[in-house]
Amino acid sequence: MSRFLDPADVRRLKNYEFGAKAMVEGYLAGRHRSHQRGSSIEFHEFRQYAPGDDPARVDWRVFARNDKLFLRTFEQETNLECHIFLDCSASMGFPEQTDRLSKLEYASFFSAALAWWVISKNDRVSLTLFDDGIRRFLPPGSTRKHLNDLLNTLETNKPGSGTSLTTALGRAHPLLRRKGTLVILSDFFTAPAALFAALNPYLHRGFRVHLFHVLDPSEMSLDDRGLSRFVDMETGDQLTLHPHAFRDAWRGELLAHTRSLRALATARRTDYALTSTADPYFALFDRLRE
Repeated sequence: MSRFLDPADVRRLKNYEFGAKAMVEGYLAGRHRSHQRGSSIEFHEFRQYAPGDDPARVDWRVFARNDKLFLRTFEQETNLECHIFLDCSASMGFPEQTDRLSKLEYASFFSAALAWWVISKNDRVSLTLFDDGIRRFLPPGSTRKHLNDLLNTLETNKPGSGTSLTTALGRAHPLLRRKGTLVILSDFFTAPAALFAALNPYLHRGFRVHLFHVLDPSEMSLDDRGLSRFVDMETGDQLTLHPHAFRDAWRGELLAHTRSLRALATARRTDYALTSTADPYFALFDRLRE
């Protein structure tokens, strides 16, 4: 079992209360006509094999004729795909060397659980790791091997460099060929207006977007620790001062930032949730059914 997928969490997910019905009607925005393989006997077309597809779906007679892998697809009622977009910038490594989970670890636990849950329902999930660009992209898949690849990718992942969420969204857009649910986990140290400008192509295509704003409790409250040195994890810039000297200003800026994100999300019919790494990540699953 993966570090980020605890057996106890899997047992809980198997019996999670919103179940398959909510996954279809809520989380993945309803059933629709699709060209995925299913129980229907109505043949639709062949399409070329892509990494993450189930090899059992390959039409080997076609392969024998032209030495190329194609899947035989059928009409059926099915779900949309789930696309996990995980911020792996340096700031997501905060806090370092403590007994608390870093923001990246917390987001990775949720990503692993969500991927397991989606694949357990025979749906497809993709994973995009980004910092100032795309570091790794695993295309949508629904097999056990795909899940193992995704979990291994999370396990070997480390915080990277600076952040450019807008750049990463722009580069990822052509990689996601089918609309679905886009789940973004980040500390969102980016201008809200620029973020939603980068999300526009996804929203125009009909993606359902969930923004999960992950912060450490100390970032949210800025507790008094006496004279402290603050280091920007992405630029290396340093500042030494007493937290109480700017605590109120910090809290005011953070409140204004989160209010702006929430207001733009509401205006664009996008889900936004601020979460602390001290809170159980299972609460994020509740957001997916709203």
